Amino acid sequence: MIAAEPPAVVESVTVVAARLPPAPTDAAFSVVAIGAEAIATAPRVDEALTLVPGVQLFRRTSSAAANPTTQGITVRAIAGSGAGRALVTLDGVPVNDPFGGWVLWSGLPPAAVGGALVVRGAGSGPYGAGALTGTVQLAERTRVPPRGEYELWAGERGQVGGQLAFATGDLLVVGASQSSDGWTPVRAGAGAADMPLAFDSSSLSLRYAPQWTGGAMAFRLSGYREERQSGLAGAASRSNGVSASATITGASPGIATDWRLQGWVKQSDFENSSVAVGAGRAFTTPANNQYGTPALGAGFNAALRRTLPEGGWEIGADVRYADGETREAFRFMAGAFTRGRLAGGSQAVAGVYGEAWRRSGDWLLAGGLRLDRWSSFGGERTERDLATDAVTLALTPPDREGWQPTARAGVRRDLDGGFLRAAAYVGFRPPTLNELHRPFRVGNDVTEANAGLEPETLYGVEVGAGGEGAVKWSATLFANRLEGAVTNVTIGFGPGMFPVAGFIPAGGVLRQRQNVGDIDAWGLEAEASGQAGPSLSWRVAGAWTRAEVDGGTAAPQLTGLRPAQTPELALSGEAAWRPTDALTLRLTLRYEGERFDDDLNLRTLSPATSGDLRADWRATPAFGLYAAIDNLTDAAVETGETANGIESFDMPRTVRIGLIWRP
Repeated sequence: MIAAEPPAVVESVTVVAARLPPAPTDAAFSVVAIGAEAIATAPRVDEALTLVPGVQLFRRTSSAAANPTTQGITVRAIAGSGAGRALVTLDGVPVNDPFGGWVLWSGLPPAAVGGALVVRGAGSGPYGAGALTGTVQLAERTRVPPRGEYELWAGERGQVGGQLAFATGDLLVVGASQSSDGWTPVRAGAGAADMPLAFDSSSLSLRYAPQWTGGAMAFRLSGYREERQSGLAGAASRSNGVSASATITGASPGIATDWRLQGWVKQSDFENSSVAVGAGRAFTTPANNQYGTPALGAGFNAALRRTLPEGGWEIGADVRYADGETREAFRFMAGAFTRGRLAGGSQAVAGVYGEAWRRSGDWLLAGGLRLDRWSSFGGERTERDLATDAVTLALTPPDREGWQPTARAGVRRDLDGGFLRAAAYVGFRPPTLNELHRPFRVGNDVTEANAGLEPETLYGVEVGAGGEGAVKWSATLFANRLEGAVTNVTIGFGPGMFPVAGFIPAGGVLRQRQNVGDIDAWGLEAEASGQAGPSLSWRVAGAWTRAEVDGGTAAPQLTGLRPAQTPELALSGEAAWRPTDALTLRLTLRYEGERFDDDLNLRTLSPATSGDLRADWRATPAFGLYAAIDNLTDAAVETGETANGIESFDMPRTVRIGLIWRP
């Protein structure tokens, strides 16, 4: 990643983040580091992450416009998922939502994040359940100017926002707020039903890291809230959450060991109203009101590591628990909702692991084993007539549990100015409470939950090479098989009545989450970066992924098709030119090939090319200005398509200006 160089900070306040040093085993696997500058100059953290080859959100649009339920992130583009198939952590604490698995990026403003490490490929060992296609390790910021850092910006379509970071003593405070009037995603065929994707969000985090002679400790408290309009009249969402964590790390230099103890708890809630779209998109009718989705997550992990010049080992254990439910009103008739639904359950995963590595000359050997116990229990789904309180549906799915072993191994050979490496791995992801219990609706399309889902398991191998000369480059070939892939499977078309789901209107589709056999994916990820003279830096990157579904007997209609929301080719390029010490110009380009919006490959999203331009001017050592043009060429980036061919599009060309003050 390259980015405009921030103003130099001669002095700074450091607030310790309690975390272990980077794992020596990472060098044997496909790892990409994202620096603080790349994150600081991105509009949102997820937009910086998706410049890494193979990393994608479920849909094309960023979290500036995406519904929270589609903000799941996948590290290797094997198959998109609203829940996400990657584990995201902040200094070791999982930040995936306890109910849905998605990541609310509004709670992670760029001012709070000091860097990221993306580990591509299934994670075993210290990463644990959920690291199916990879792991995104975010590191919270530790250094700020003595009197803080403050940023304000404004742009077209009512964009306004700001963020701040300051430290006093052992306390770090980061806050952010952002809002926008948004844009109407439907262009051709839009009617009175179509509305802008407006949103408003804010977040605040506090980290207290008192001095401790035995090591480091940190206590973190954070919260976020956001409100969104979903592009249709009457459709909106609201999200909020709080989290708290405590981390203690220590070292025993005499025996070369490091250790960590960490505990966390988080609460989240989500509201979502959906609508049916009328003829000619002239009106909408309320379809569903999910007025509450309260969820609670908690966890604990411990690790002990010994590092010696010739190698070392790490052992550890972790436990995660989640409980949540959806509370809904649905079946809108004669001007009112006539049915109520309560559905939810609990989930737990506990695991132990051990990893070891050995260095011998230019060779690094690394490997580890892990064993997890997973369980889904206490599930229920009850539906009632709101007028009479009579029970119309009562389901109590059986509890499910099992053991899941996973492993990973890698080897690396350092060469003169480069390296060769190879790795193999197994990872798994239990289905989220959202996938197990929460139905949802988008326009006239309905997707049913499935309390009988089993965990997904991924098996993979890869080989890679790289160079560290004037041009820094790396390339990785991979082959993966995802078994028991959780996919939204089409099971009916409207108009018509269906068991459990009820009425599906004309032009609508009924889908259900199912384990649909296997997905085979193979491909190439590559990137290169360097300097073209003293003032121009550049970077190009790309990922080519060939993925194919084998639906087996569960979904034979999907066999031979590409997984939904999986592009075959994605390319990006960046260039930063510093004509003077005070001025930096940065251009970012993105290309993505076609992807399909549905499991049957009937709704094609066209290839798209877009670019962003940003200019940073350091007016004084303490004061900077910037101007940015997002989607520079006003490209039509298709993000969705309905059964009757109505297309939705990402943000049009947008100009922003901002200032950064470091007093």
